[in-house]
Amino acid sequence: MQAEQEVQFQEFVRARWSHLVRTAYLLTGDTHHAEDLTQTALAKAYRSWRRVARADSPEAYVRRMLVSCNSDRFRKRRVAEALTAAPPDVAGRDEGYAGVDERGALIGALAQLPPKQRAVVVMRYWEDLSESEVADVLGCSVGTVKSQASKGLAKLRACPGLARMTPSGQGGSR
Repeated sequence: MQAEQEVQFQEFVRARWSHLVRTAYLLTGDTHHAEDLTQTALAKAYRSWRRVARADSPEAYVRRMLVSCNSDRFRKRRVAEALTAAPPDVAGRDEGYAGVDERGALIGALAQLPPKQRAVVVMRYWEDLSESEVADVLGCSVGTVKSQASKGLAKLRACPGLARMTPSGQGGSR
């Protein structure tokens, strides 16, 4: 890679790292997996930076790599995580932590969605991309984005942990 392209790539990473990790976290539900996923996608982007930099939107190109790398993660055999027998002791509830609980419930509900639905919901409603932008990132049709979003939102609305967060327990729509 030429020095100019090297600098351009480093600037891109500095500017977009936290945003890409946040998206990866929403896709994986785990901070460590999110960072690994982001590094993997950026390593692939680095190897082909000349082509990525020529794209209309390098960020969209890398975001698509992020989603593809996440899909690859499910294709590979994973080691099962060890769960503890009992949850840790919990202190009294402080209203300052209510947002953390809600975010945890949302991440847990997202984790229950199939990978494609999860990717569509994250890109469409968290990243606030249009249906056509999501279709471009995922390499599918706008109709697929619409159907996957509809199915994903229906599953999220049915999650008991999320239903109690909306006013009157009613699932809202966007």
